[in-house]
Amino acid sequence: MTSSGAHDRLARWREHEATLYRVVPYGGLALGTLLALVAPAPHGLGVTPTVALAVAAGCWVTWFVTVHPDWQSRRKLMAVYYAGLITFAAALVAASPWYGLFAWIGYIHAFPVLPRRWRIAGVTATAALIATSQGGGLAIAISHWPLWLLLVLFNLVVAGSVSWFAMVAEQEDAKRKRLVAELGETNRQLTETASENAGLHAQLLTQAREAGVLDERQRMAREIHDTLAQGLTGIITQLEAAEQTRDRSADWRRHVDNALALARESLTEARRSVQAVRPEPLETARLPDALVDLGGRWSALNGVRADVATTGTPRPLHPEVEVTLLRAAQEALSNVARHAAASRVGLTLSYMADVVTLDVRDDGAGFDVTDRPAPREPGGGYGLTAMRQRVSRVGGELAVESEPGGGTAISASVPALPGGAG
Repeated sequence: MTSSGAHDRLARWREHEATLYRVVPYGGLALGTLLALVAPAPHGLGVTPTVALAVAAGCWVTWFVTVHPDWQSRRKLMAVYYAGLITFAAALVAASPWYGLFAWIGYIHAFPVLPRRWRIAGVTATAALIATSQGGGLAIAISHWPLWLLLVLFNLVVAGSVSWFAMVAEQEDAKRKRLVAELGETNRQLTETASENAGLHAQLLTQAREAGVLDERQRMAREIHDTLAQGLTGIITQLEAAEQTRDRSADWRRHVDNALALARESLTEARRSVQAVRPEPLETARLPDALVDLGGRWSALNGVRADVATTGTPRPLHPEVEVTLLRAAQEALSNVARHAAASRVGLTLSYMADVVTLDVRDDGAGFDVTDRPAPREPGGGYGLTAMRQRVSRVGGELAVESEPGGGTAISASVPALPGGAG
């Protein structure tokens, strides 16, 4: 049940109840007057005084109930109305016992117009008037007062039962009002929550879109560095070597062929990077074999001995972990070729229980290692910064040890996530 539906039902019930309060007094007054005229009481007043009292009682009800229905909320004024109503009912019952039909209205009007503590007095007075009417009038009630007392007690029991049911109904009505109010408040809060959730949802979508754009931008930057940048560096190196060996046809051809091979390989890797596909070496071989192939090709291009070793038991790893280790090896070898002037490089892939480590050591020139983050390299590269970011993305750590003239050792340790793990 919605709060609006419950509110509409309660409003309709209130309207019917108000109509009943307004109409019933006139019905009781008209029926009592008709019976008083048709069958007058032997000890009652005359016709004229009786009708005059009935008209006055009707005007009293009309003024307070029909003409000014909004007065019902003014408790003190309605107490005056109820006192007048009981007074008119007593006079009419004294004039004719048939007006007990009008006095009965005191039961109905006691609850909407009187405060709670005065309702008992109003109901008791009404019960006395009803007992007088049932006993045959005021004169007979006085002469047969034991019967009158019995009738009063009987009507008090009936009135008490009616009052009890009325109070229960009033309590239920109060509960219903509270329920309607609570439902309205709940619906208001739900509406506000829905509006807030809609705003948060839009904000989250915006943040997710921005985060996705930034993440994709960073991924493409890493991939471009690991494929195009390194490939172009190798191509430039080979073309420069070809320029220096122009007078030696065989060496010139070898360097040019190496440059063409690097261009084709870089183009292939660039396409795979855009499509977010694993590097080609990992599509056709396991990680240890891919590293052996990488070391062999790098050694042939740069004329530097590269030894690749594997310890532990090789096993399939999560694709992201394998790509991270392969890219770290490519970056380390590229740095050796550009900066180290080394005569020997060693790559060691170590499979342990929970960690896989890639160590790359060279006997080159080395450099000063500081705690400051590595700056972006000239020419657009990211060097150790990109390598560290890659390793950190899979929950790993990158350690660099070097000193001038003492070579460089790079160690990338990553979690040994099994293949297919999320």
